[in-house]
Amino acid sequence: MSEENMVKLMQDALAAQGIQDTILAAGQFAPRGQTGAMLAGGMIGGDLGGAGGAIGEGVGLELGIFAGRVGSSKSSGLPSMMLVGASATKVYGMHAHSRRAEPDTIVFSVDRAGLTATVHQRVNVRVLELIHGDTQSRIELEGSRVPLTHSRDVMDLLTKDNSKP
Repeated sequence: MSEENMVKLMQDALAAQGIQDTILAAGQFAPRGQTGAMLAGGMIGGDLGGAGGAIGEGVGLELGIFAGRVGSSKSSGLPSMMLVGASATKVYGMHAHSRRAEPDTIVFSVDRAGLTATVHQRVNVRVLELIHGDTQSRIELEGSRVPLTHSRDVMDLLTKDNSKP
């Protein structure tokens, strides 16, 4: 899916909520740590299911991945799948069932004024930290390195100039 389509999905979802703002970039994100939790859950589940042979191992792997994803989402307080969009003045996070589906619920909305965006490179993801200078409140997200998610477009926009809104 093109970034333009993700931007349109975010734009339409905000308009449906009565928010008039112009989204400049949008991408798919997950709570920080979700990929690692899914990996650990899959390994544990696969090992436990291995007693039942190849089929048991496969089922255990899938259940472990699912459990890791759910556990990560619950512990972070964020949904496991989000579209994040940035305007000139705000950053919005919205729950979405996929990167192709219109988001349905606003999870967070933060002003860019006073917000510092930092990106940390990890092996298979990029971690985006949004830290508000006044309160030091923090939102931590991970974006896939796969270009289809367009998470890098959002990261690039937010880190381009941290001194301006």
